[in-house]
Amino acid sequence: MKLQTPNCQIPNAKLPNAKNFPMSERPKELEERTALFAEEVRAFVRTLPRTLSNVEDVKQLVRASGSVAANCIEADEALGNQDRLMHFRISRKEAKECQLWLRLLYTGEDPDIQKQRSSLRQEAHELKLIFTAIIKKLE
Repeated sequence: MKLQTPNCQIPNAKLPNAKNFPMSERPKELEERTALFAEEVRAFVRTLPRTLSNVEDVKQLVRASGSVAANCIEADEALGNQDRLMHFRISRKEAKECQLWLRLLYTGEDPDIQKQRSSLRQEAHELKLIFTAIIKKLE
């Protein structure tokens, strides 16, 4: 997989629910991919059972998923390489955090919700790997 900065082009980007996107329409820019991730997290949390723990964990998940996208945008607009590196590190940290909050959420017995959670966890993992590769390249 070839990564380029500052626009972070990623050929053949895999998205959660990628079956909904024909290959030619899948976003190739990391900014778009992270924004879609944040949108899908928000759609997912609306389907969850409302429990005390879910209310708190959802707040953390929504913040972290938005922060992944926001820091990716900030990295593309960075003032220099050190600033860019810092924002990609924050994006990676927030992607890891998303994995945790997704793991902790109570999904009930609904297999569709569990499948969605699994897909989002996989996307958070893939984003983390992408950010790790970018960070290593920038260091």
